[in-house]
Amino acid sequence: MAKNPARLEEAAWPIFEAGHIPMIGEWVALPVLSSAGATGPTDPLAAEVMYPTAERLLQHCDAVLRLPGESRGADQDVEIARRRGIPVYHSLDEVPGAGGAVA
Repeated sequence: MAKNPARLEEAAWPIFEAGHIPMIGEWVALPVLSSAGATGPTDPLAAEVMYPTAERLLQHCDAVLRLPGESRGADQDVEIARRRGIPVYHSLDEVPGAGGAVA
């Protein structure tokens, strides 16, 4: 899990520079989880915080950037976004105003 946020954060600056506000669910969910007394993302309480946080955040997002790689959570985010009619981009190059690849 530690590698995914670091990889996602590589896209944060180009997205911000393009005029958008980047958001990664873990930026919100992990402090909530910690304040609930959980020991980390493997704590049983995580199921009640991690994915629900992402679902709530998606109520306020204009788009989703789904980078390559296996991630059940990211796949769920894409599914939620599509149900809500939120655009899903699969490359930083697709994000309006942004450019460059994130591996």
